[in-house]
Amino acid sequence: MLALKSKSGAPVPASTTSLIGSGLTIHGEINTDADIRIDGRLIGNIHSSAKVVIGTEGCVEGNIAAQHADITGKVMGNLSVKELLNLRENANIKGDINAAKIAMEPSVTFNGKCCMNAATQVVEMIADKHERRTAIAE
Repeated sequence: MLALKSKSGAPVPASTTSLIGSGLTIHGEINTDADIRIDGRLIGNIHSSAKVVIGTEGCVEGNIAAQHADITGKVMGNLSVKELLNLRENANIKGDINAAKIAMEPSVTFNGKCCMNAATQVVEMIADKHERRTAIAE
């Protein structure tokens, strides 16, 4: 488990954004109260009480739980976002989504189930052209 701390050992202030840069691969779990941006690769889960940003070249192989999320890269895992989830440009999501609000651009690839907290509706979208696209209300 990786907890973000300053050089003095104190927790990183919530107003700070931490960065996992392009070309960097991290194996492990990240827990943070600060914003975090992933432009490299993370193999593990992220738990943030702030905002998680996955850049164009960013890739997360694990689950993400956050207050807000803004994704342009790739996520292979489930997303749990308490407020707004932005799926931008060519984001590629393979996993289930649970969020209060979702904004999704037309070029996004999403394979999984989506549940919005404000409603009890589950939407299942299947990418294979031989299968039907269905919407299921519970």
